[in-house]
This record gives sequence, structure tokens and C-alpha cells, in this order.
Amino acid sequence: MKRSERLVGMTNFFLENPRKLFSLPYFVKTYDAAKSSISEDIDIIDDMFRKMGIGHLDTVSGASGGVYYTPDYSEKNSNEAIEEMISILEDEKRVLPGGYVYMSDLLGDPKYVRLIGKIFASAFQDVPIDYIVTVATKGIPLAYAVAEVLNVPVVIIRRDPKVTEGSTVSINYVSGSSRKIQTMVLAKRSIQEGSNVLIVDDFMKAGGTIQGMTSLMQEFNVTVSGIGVLAEAEDEDEDRKIEDYVSLLKFVEVDERTKHIQVKKGNYFNSK
Repeated sequence: MKRSERLVGMTNFFLENPRKLFSLPYFVKTYDAAKSSISEDIDIIDDMFRKMGIGHLDTVSGASGGVYYTPDYSEKNSNEAIEEMISILEDEKRVLPGGYVYMSDLLGDPKYVRLIGKIFASAFQDVPIDYIVTVATKGIPLAYAVAEVLNVPVVIIRRDPKVTEGSTVSINYVSGSSRKIQTMVLAKRSIQEGSNVLIVDDFMKAGGTIQGMTSLMQEFNVTVSGIGVLAEAEDEDEDRKIEDYVSLLKFVEVDERTKHIQVKKGNYFNSK
């Protein structure tokens, strides 16, 4: 196999298997190449990943060592993606009755969902994560996008129990927007005790729903390693229940009368 062919194959392999360790002999056997050639290929791919701002290859020495791909979306790439989403969301046609903003098309566009997944994965790349947790329904595509980059499974909390999921654990929580008592449930076999989870959601106002998810995770004896929200509302009443989180966007103003929407960057860059 030519080096150019091997580089294409190995690059695709690393992108498809992030955060998973593979030994050098594995690549030697797979591509029928000398160990020295494989090592040179890894250096070339690592250099290109860094130049593109999409991550890097890390090597582990020793008998049980090898190489693995760490996704890391650069600050430049993240800034460009967030700026593009801001320009889309500030369209006055997105204002809905009640002062809401239409975002479903953004959450349904694979391009932006993938970008959001890469940015969140970069924000939490150094945090131990065994599961991505979200609540049905709008946070589901974001959770899967982050999970794909971090190479971990998704756990979906539901409002109502499903007979196909077996016995469940349920809690009541106060919704941050409606101030109503609501219920969320999760199958007992969904998460292993002692795991680390990353909570992902599409929008946060007061944080009641995320607080509910956090409380539910306590029932499973797991650790919430991080919280990521795509967009948050400006905290005007200082009644936010969640303090430690990462947001990509912040809605500063949504005026139903004038149809004016002002969006700015969230606290993501503050955490970098």
C-alpha cells in the first residue's frame, strides 16, 4: 500500500474511533507496513490534525501503549461556528408568540449539530465521562453529536415510563420556565453505579430541568462531571438553580413586540 493510501485509511480510522487506544502493531498488521513507517504516518496525521484545529494524536509508551485520537475543536473554529449560529438566530422571523425563539431547524441540521457536538466535546475532553445524559426531546440530537465525538453511549431521561425499558426510577422537579411540578424517569439498567456523566440540553432558563436531571443522577449514585447547554437565557431574576455549566449561546433580549432578538456568545470561551 502506498503511503498516500495508508494516510487516508489511518486518518479515517482515527476520526471514526476517537479516544480509543490502539497499539502500533495493530496498524503494522492492518496496513502491512514497517513500524517505523507507521510512526512517521502518525506524526504526519498528528501535525495535520493540529493545523486543521480538529484535535491531535497522543501516544502511550510501554508494552500496553499505543496511540489514540483526542478530538479538540480549536478556539478559532469554535468562534466561527458560534458566530454563524448567532447570525442565524438573530433573524426577527424567529420570534414566536410568548417571546420564544424558533430553533428546531438548527437542531435538525446535521451540519450545526455536528459542530455543536465538536465544541462541547472539546470543552469536556479532559473530564472523565462514561455517558452523555439528556432529557427528551430536543436535547437528543445534541447528546448524540457529543457522544459520537467522545465515543460514549447516550442515556435519555423521559417524562413518562416506557414499558419496553423495564423498572424505572422517577423524581419530581420544578420546571424552571413554568414553575410546575413535573416528573422525569429513567430505567434502572440505563447507567452503572459509580459512572461519570455529562448532562447536555438545548436550552436553560432558570435551570430547573437540569437540576432535576442532576437529582435523578444522585439516585443512581453517579457523578455529574459537567453540564453543557446550547443556549441560555439572560439571568435577570438571579434565580438560576445551576451555576457550574458551559453554554455556547446566550439570549440577551427577545422582544415579541419589535421582533428584536439579541444573541451573544455564552460562557464557553470563559472556560477555555
